[in-house]
Amino acid sequence: MKNYNIFALIVFLLGILAAVNSNHQYESNVELLKPAFHYGFWSLLPGLVTIALCLLTREPLTALLGGIIIGSIMLGRYDLTDKVIIPNLAKEGTAAILLLYLWLLGGLLGVWSKTGAAQAFATFMTKHFVKSQRSAKLVAWLLGVLFFQGGTISTVLVGTTIRPIADKAKVSHEEMSYIVDSTASPIASVLAFNAWPAYVQAFIFVPGVSFLATEADRLAFFFSSIPFSFYSILAVTGTLLLCLNITCFSGNLMRQANKRAMETGQLDAEGAQPLSSTELQTPNVPDHYNPHVLEFIIPLVSLIGIAVLTFVYLGTPKVNWAFGTALLLSATIALVKGMSLANVIEGFGDGLKGVVVASVILMLAMIIGSISKEVGGGSYVVSIFGEQLPFWLLPVILQLVTMAIAFSTGTSWGTYAITFPLAMPLAWAIAQSQSLANPELFMMICFATVLNGSVFGDQCSPISDTTILSSMTTGCDLMDHVKSQIIPAIFAASLAACLWTATAYFFA
Repeated sequence: MKNYNIFALIVFLLGILAAVNSNHQYESNVELLKPAFHYGFWSLLPGLVTIALCLLTREPLTALLGGIIIGSIMLGRYDLTDKVIIPNLAKEGTAAILLLYLWLLGGLLGVWSKTGAAQAFATFMTKHFVKSQRSAKLVAWLLGVLFFQGGTISTVLVGTTIRPIADKAKVSHEEMSYIVDSTASPIASVLAFNAWPAYVQAFIFVPGVSFLATEADRLAFFFSSIPFSFYSILAVTGTLLLCLNITCFSGNLMRQANKRAMETGQLDAEGAQPLSSTELQTPNVPDHYNPHVLEFIIPLVSLIGIAVLTFVYLGTPKVNWAFGTALLLSATIALVKGMSLANVIEGFGDGLKGVVVASVILMLAMIIGSISKEVGGGSYVVSIFGEQLPFWLLPVILQLVTMAIAFSTGTSWGTYAITFPLAMPLAWAIAQSQSLANPELFMMICFATVLNGSVFGDQCSPISDTTILSSMTTGCDLMDHVKSQIIPAIFAASLAACLWTATAYFFA
């Protein structure tokens, strides 16, 4: 039986990979891809080139285009426009992203800027609740916990809401973007009353394993594994410590950003290029118009309410509905209060201009993620660890593999689709072949390492949608955000690796 398990494992590693149509959470349809194929080490080239260029040039547009060109050449698609960019733009997921983050989010931010609603809300919060940098950061952290849907939804909602408050309280953009990013996916994997369990359970079926036999069993397994989500728990806890101005685990860059903002009031580092334009940074309210805090609160409450209620009743949050309704409410309130239609349209246009660069970056990031999946980068990284390993070493190996895949592709959900169908049978085969006393516990630990390693890679990758959106909504330079958050994230990941290894060794 042990030999059979190892043989089945080897066949599985060379067999069928399960994947998703898109790496975005609001797309729930899952399909099987064709048999796994990769170019060996060269499969990593598009992602590695993109990340290297990001770090060297601090210019994400050039870096993403460089990675796309490399990947297109590898796939034999030399017509970059007709064979790569246009087909990806035609995908439903890409079109939905551009509609949401260019038209709806940009338009909403622009109207709020034109009416002064965001500044009125910041003034109200500062007067009644936010008295210092610390309280502003704590409000951001609490909002991140409150919006526990995770991923793009959380980053947009929290970043959009907290930006005017944090700017008024003089919180550095590096700190704020880190708080927004680090309370998005990490909190969603711990407070998992969202779309994550339903999505992930589809990938963790293992033939012959009774506690993964049915969908209900796999959902119960997901929730039972939450106490082992050490990275996510540590990331959220570390972010709370930063909010309390306990910066000993934050790294030098984050401490410098905190000190700079406190002493000089400068929110960005010298030479920074924030992912938002001056149209969204400076309100341009008409002279005759008197902004009111309810102009921010009413659309925001409707936005959150629609997102939550559609998730409860329809199974997936209708984010476009939520942002579209908020935009219409903001514009309608402004018109009813006497603002001219021309001024509303001007604010809407300024909002589009303010996020167009970030939206293009987001689109290119989606394309490079799709290309990385096609050339088999994730399949290659996972396949090299297909040999039998000491059981206590497997969790940290899976953590490192998923961190590498998610960092180089910019997607956690795409990494789940690649890794879980390989990692779970591997964990079960090792548990059986090495006669572990508690194989179910061992499977939970390995499951948590894949879940959390992917969260880490997605959170820290400069080509991840959540990284880009955290920078965009908080007004931070993308590479300043990436470089400042990597140290606290690595600290949490290292401690988590020690905890997973020790738990496997002593209790499995």
